[in-house]
Amino acid sequence: MIHGVIFDMDGILIDTERHLYRCWKQAAQEMGYELTHEQLLRFRSFSKEYAEPYFKGLLGEDFDFLAVRARRMELMRAYLEAHGVEKKPGVDELLDWLTANGYKKAVSTATDEERTKKYLTQIGIYDRFDRISCAPSLPHGKPMPDVYLYACDQLGERPEHCLALEDSDNGALSAHRAGCRVVMVKDLAGPLPETECFLAGTADSLMDVIPILQRMTKAPETKKGQ
Repeated sequence: MIHGVIFDMDGILIDTERHLYRCWKQAAQEMGYELTHEQLLRFRSFSKEYAEPYFKGLLGEDFDFLAVRARRMELMRAYLEAHGVEKKPGVDELLDWLTANGYKKAVSTATDEERTKKYLTQIGIYDRFDRISCAPSLPHGKPMPDVYLYACDQLGERPEHCLALEDSDNGALSAHRAGCRVVMVKDLAGPLPETECFLAGTADSLMDVIPILQRMTKAPETKKGQ
């Protein structure tokens, strides 16, 4: 039985993954490196701990990860200051349904606490979660299980009683390693074959998570007017 639902943030709650993708690509190009579409997709949700060796393994030890990352952050910050943070479709509807049906709700993200609060407050949903779990405060980030284990502990639920919603393979692997059930909500790409084999389901949008949960837990339909 699923008692809690844990949300990734970028690509699930806020529409930032496509901008992060563009900013990483531009920052690398400015320093003479060309990152391919596949390389960028496989990198998504990596914490700094794993991102740096990943890029150096692809591009060589001379790749100045910290400089490229700093430039990416500068580009991303400028974009968000100019355009704001966009909420992903279906966020409010899914949160309403989960609340009406008694599910606990948490956020699990590689983003630091200050920016997480800022982004979720801007789109009006920060106070709608029971817990917020940020990877920078933990020993290891995604794709290790720490952030999901912490989120489950904060919710007071065992991992097998929690469903994780992720848009990246590394994020999905993090949740799977923690022992959570995982649904991948497609954003920039669908799951790789090695990810698909352990998923509880895939969804084209957050609204598609509701029937998946209903099948998994036999959750009743919300009564009209609730």
